[in-house]
Amino acid sequence: MIQKILIANRGEIALRILRACKELGIKTVAIHSTADADAMHVRLADESVCIGPPQSRDSYLNIYQIISACEITGADAVHPGYGFLSENAKFADVLEAHNITFIGPTAAHIRIMGDKIEAKKTAKNLGIPVVPGSNEAIVEEKEALRIANEIGYPVIIKASAGGGGRGMKVVHSEQKLLTALKTARSEANAAFNDDSVYIEKYLEKPRHIEIQVIGDGAGNAIHLGERDCSLQRRHQKVWEEANSPVLNEIERKKIGNIVANACAKLRYRGAGTIEFLYENGEFYFIEMNTRLQVEHPVTEAITGIDLVHEQIHIASGLGLSVTQKDIHFSGHAIECRINAEDPINFIPSPGLITHFHTPGGLGVRVDSGAYSGYRIPPYYDSLIGKLIVHGRTRLECMMRLRRALSEFVVDGIKTTLPLFCDLIDNQDIANGNYDIHWLEKYLSNKLVSSDL
Repeated sequence: MIQKILIANRGEIALRILRACKELGIKTVAIHSTADADAMHVRLADESVCIGPPQSRDSYLNIYQIISACEITGADAVHPGYGFLSENAKFADVLEAHNITFIGPTAAHIRIMGDKIEAKKTAKNLGIPVVPGSNEAIVEEKEALRIANEIGYPVIIKASAGGGGRGMKVVHSEQKLLTALKTARSEANAAFNDDSVYIEKYLEKPRHIEIQVIGDGAGNAIHLGERDCSLQRRHQKVWEEANSPVLNEIERKKIGNIVANACAKLRYRGAGTIEFLYENGEFYFIEMNTRLQVEHPVTEAITGIDLVHEQIHIASGLGLSVTQKDIHFSGHAIECRINAEDPINFIPSPGLITHFHTPGGLGVRVDSGAYSGYRIPPYYDSLIGKLIVHGRTRLECMMRLRRALSEFVVDGIKTTLPLFCDLIDNQDIANGNYDIHWLEKYLSNKLVSSDL
């Protein structure tokens, strides 16, 4: 069993991992920048090491500083959380070279799934349904025009190394394709130092459905159902729920088994998520995230499986602690991401939290490293914490969420709490009647109304 884990992250996810380690009797090391010296996970860890100044490139993204912290403290494993170095194949390689266990997939799998074109090819070969489009990076303009005309407009241009909506352009006509292609390439190069792009059919009103998987790296894999992450702003998830309001048991079992079988064939190790667009009863592969997801607590709520425990169990060479037959879905769960942002224009709102009170009660969970007197630094992601609620039915879950939101207090800075108070009273949300474009339209209308 792993003896000591260095947590290569910050904020709520670092605290989440630390709690799992304590429950397993594993010693912890918190790394932090100078800006995070007073962070809660730093206070609670067995040891802590300052690895640099506030800027991420000099601290949380500094591979060799993290390796040094492992050597100083004797940590024999690293959990990367999400973001930062969690999907960095070089990091996994360097850890392995230093005989330090990376709690995640192999570097080879990170590389395959980190390249969107290679990931799509791999998914298709493994029997996972994919969106119609190019199988290779687009090199010539003639090829772009041919593929777009073949699959039909609208189409979407995506960066091969993309994420977060950068290098992504929707094109509705042939006349605008070449201009969009140039723009997408330029954005992709600026964001990822890689200007390769590909083209796919653009779906008009899809849901974003993702399947949680876990593999032992030895040819065994299971799925833990789906999450519906369709409420998004600028391709960033805002509200996630499990199970999806639009899937039935037959669809859930079918796509889950397809994904689990594919990961078993791939000999995938650790936790991963296969993301799909879902429209008119069909699933279309988008990408695979080779790490723990921000929204993993909703899966934990409906299955009772601790995903971080499983990650550590597998990384220790102990395999899966459960089989597919052990997985049973109970009730409904919703997660809201509470950010330090203006709820209207989403401008970041770092600063001092003067009063912080979280809701409680049956079926209510809050993952957050914030506290009264904590200062939100301006250098990192604006996530303050996550509110997760669970109920026997979706209706009960929604009612519990309404109550929990009314109890949540964050004073001193602006947050997105008011947005969720609005959403919980919206009829489309109550009916589960939304797609990946719904929230953008809702916010646009709300912004217009506030300007009148």
